[in-house]
Amino acid sequence: MAPDNYLTISEPAEGIYREKGSKFMAYAHAVYTEEDIKEILEAIRKEHPKSRHLCYAYRLGLDKNNYRANDDGEPSGSAGRPILGQIDSFGLTNIVVGVIRYFGGTKLGVPGLINAYKTSTADALQDAEIIEKTVETFLEIHFGYEWMSQVMNALKKNEIKIIQQDFQEAARIKIAIPKSEVEEKLLHFKAAVKGVSLEQIQGDIEGVDIVEVI
Repeated sequence: MAPDNYLTISEPAEGIYREKGSKFMAYAHAVYTEEDIKEILEAIRKEHPKSRHLCYAYRLGLDKNNYRANDDGEPSGSAGRPILGQIDSFGLTNIVVGVIRYFGGTKLGVPGLINAYKTSTADALQDAEIIEKTVETFLEIHFGYEWMSQVMNALKKNEIKIIQQDFQEAARIKIAIPKSEVEEKLLHFKAAVKGVSLEQIQGDIEGVDIVEVI
């Protein structure tokens, strides 16, 4: 897999596991920020106001270093960790899985809880469509129409993806470049626009501004 690529799920997925009257309902969602996670967990809680627990785990980022596993009152390590373990088993990031538990009256013990949270999460992820996505940097190119031919040819030559085009008083083109390739791609783009070698490119091109956008 390319260094800017990662695996996540394309849309929300659900899973379920039943054991001795208890019901475990897993909800998996693709996320990008901790604020996304907070909103999703709040929505799950509102949907299940009578549930006994909402245990969850998430992993964020290309390096996968931002993560958390929460047992929400279950014995330590019996819920959040098994959920996170399944996220990792599928090789996913930018994802949260919350598991609702309805108590059935019989205690399952720590091994039973680990199996229940693991199995319900696995059921959701097995049912999900797993997709490969690319971390991209978004930029806008602002230029006068006298640069139109050079800019468009340079974008095509360097296989730079165009997201949006706006041609009014001045031209604006929104582009996306894989994060690790930004510096190299922009250098080649500028050289192509100016019609010079890479060694001859220094600084910006007057009349062609490139700005990073969100």
